[in-house]
Amino acid sequence: MKKLFKSLPFRLLLGIAAGIILGLLLGEGPMKVVVAIKNVLSQIVMFCVPLIIIGFIAPSITKLGANASKLLGIAVVLAYASSVLAAFMSTAAGYALIPSLAIKTDATVRELPKDIFALAIPQIMPVMSALVLSLLLGLAATWTKSSFTIKLLDEFQKIVLAIVTRIIIPLLPFYIALVFCGLTWDGTVTKQFPAFLQIILIVLIGHFIWMAVLYAAAGIYSKKDPREVFRHYGPAYLTAVGTMSSAATLSVALECAHKSKVLRRDMVDFGIPLFANIHLCGSVLTEVFFCMAVSYILNGALPSVGTMILFCVLLGIFAVGAPGVPGGTVMASLGIVVSVLGFGDAGTGMILAIFALQDSFGTACNVTGDGALTLILSGYCEKHGIKEQTELNVEL
Repeated sequence: MKKLFKSLPFRLLLGIAAGIILGLLLGEGPMKVVVAIKNVLSQIVMFCVPLIIIGFIAPSITKLGANASKLLGIAVVLAYASSVLAAFMSTAAGYALIPSLAIKTDATVRELPKDIFALAIPQIMPVMSALVLSLLLGLAATWTKSSFTIKLLDEFQKIVLAIVTRIIIPLLPFYIALVFCGLTWDGTVTKQFPAFLQIILIVLIGHFIWMAVLYAAAGIYSKKDPREVFRHYGPAYLTAVGTMSSAATLSVALECAHKSKVLRRDMVDFGIPLFANIHLCGSVLTEVFFCMAVSYILNGALPSVGTMILFCVLLGIFAVGAPGVPGGTVMASLGIVVSVLGFGDAGTGMILAIFALQDSFGTACNVTGDGALTLILSGYCEKHGIKEQTELNVEL
């Protein structure tokens, strides 16, 4: 029972339920207090976004770029390509399916009461400035081989992770409760509940479609039967659903991959731990579709094609450095959700809540997809005559 109450999805469910109940019961006077507290929590979350970007993108670049291994470069390209292509597939599905869902774009809602007091907590820098700074810092530290800067960035990453796990994550259920209280009070949730269920179901189907695409592509490239890989991945998939963490699933994923007769052992030992940290196809697919759906719910229109292309390309970069916590992908990319898609408090709150509730299935898709990418690596080694090694001299 203690584990259940410590579970983030369970706490988010409680927050959503509490928020909906309060939104149905509270009058305009108490809602002024709710709006004020929600705005303060929102500013705290948004203040941490540039820190999260710098704290995870820059150190990730130094770790990936410090070694010139060709296999490492290929693995990173595979992971990024899988995530971005999954995002594009999700975008296409969004344009095709979302307008036909039971979403009431003409539904009238009440206007929330004005904030009773204003507390400004400005970010230390704009989101895009933080992204550019992260890229330049990570690349420059790698080029100059500055061990001091690399260690400093690594320490900063640990500090930011502590902020996320000890401040942001514990605050999320309360923030989500206040957001859903406002969404219920103005009528958004009560009018769009059927749409939420449809959106989640579509995303789950999308996960399996993308896993099928990955394994089909891996089988064609490697000329091996991909069924000999994914048929062993059942325990890893179920473990990921339960843990919501690729890192916590790593030992099971390695055991499953080693059972396959078509995966090289050295590529399993190299690829599975690496992809567990940088390959987030399921999470990216989920976030893209949810963002499009929330935009349609709140604005009555989908983002433009150009906006979505930019969002998908940037999201792939953010996913590489996402923190290894539940909802890590959406937390790391919250900046571009706001700056590129233009979401406010209601939009970010809905994305955080819905994403985290199904994050376990996104993680399971990520973990299972790692097997397909490892099959591609095994095929690459065979095609280029790279002999199997008992130890790989690659720094991860």
